[in-house]
Amino acid sequence: MTAGSVEPDEDTPAPLARPVVRVGAPTERRNPLSVDLDLMSTRDVLTIINEADRRVPAAVAAVLDEIATTVDLAVAALRGGHRVHYFGAGTSGRLGVLDAAELAPTFNSPRHWFCAHLAGGPDAMWRAVEDAEDDDRGGAADAAGCVHTGDLVVGLAASGRTPYVLGALAASRAKGASTVLLCANPEAEAARSVDVFIGVDTGPEVVTGSTRMKAGTAQKLVLNTFSTAVMVRLGRVYSNLMIDMVATNAKLRGRMISILVEATGCSEEVCRQALNEADGDLKTALVSLVSGAEVGAARAALARSADQVRGALALLAS
Repeated sequence: MTAGSVEPDEDTPAPLARPVVRVGAPTERRNPLSVDLDLMSTRDVLTIINEADRRVPAAVAAVLDEIATTVDLAVAALRGGHRVHYFGAGTSGRLGVLDAAELAPTFNSPRHWFCAHLAGGPDAMWRAVEDAEDDDRGGAADAAGCVHTGDLVVGLAASGRTPYVLGALAASRAKGASTVLLCANPEAEAARSVDVFIGVDTGPEVVTGSTRMKAGTAQKLVLNTFSTAVMVRLGRVYSNLMIDMVATNAKLRGRMISILVEATGCSEEVCRQALNEADGDLKTALVSLVSGAEVGAARAALARSADQVRGALALLAS
């Protein structure tokens, strides 16, 4: 026995073996095109990653029908006063946090509309929290504490089998919420347990099992597509312009002027004046300029049309 070591006592039980799971999802399989990755030149490594990434948009295109169904569910939930929840672990969970965080500044959406839940809590954004993704009870408890009937719950799991996510989805179903699973495993058994299954076929990663690569890119694309479409359907975009943005810096304040110029055809000076008269409210200024109505009438029309620009314009035109 070496110095400083401690000989185990015969009456002390041996430590329990840590659980081991071997995942058979496509995301864990070996990519035959990158088996010599560590022998390649830097340029060749970049080329093979880039060529693999080209597969992702086509894989997302193959599940647009499922994404559309999810958008409709989210719009119905939010119009009914409910919420959209993301539950994920690791890269998948972080992407959910990122998507939810970007919606308020981009579309001025109420912060309670989209709620992101990450296995391991906020600390897991910056470092791996040991065994957090294996905690199905933790996922169920997190969901039980915040999900309500009428909500939409989107589970994010590259492999489609993450216990934390599946636990959250099961608890959400029990609470009367609609459920969606977004993963990179079209073969996921959990597909049968959700209302909508979005299995994006991205195939094996260039670095085996590194789902921050193609699988993560696919999830980012799907989430961007999903949440942007939800905001469009809820009237937070006019034409293809961000009319509900929050101007938190000089660049964004300038963008508000540019949006008004683009949408109305008016001069920059006229748009600045309209925005000032509307107390910085881009929608009110827009409705006023397009309809020719006074700011007060534009604001009242927006209130009567659930803050929808086209609805307000229709009211003022009638």
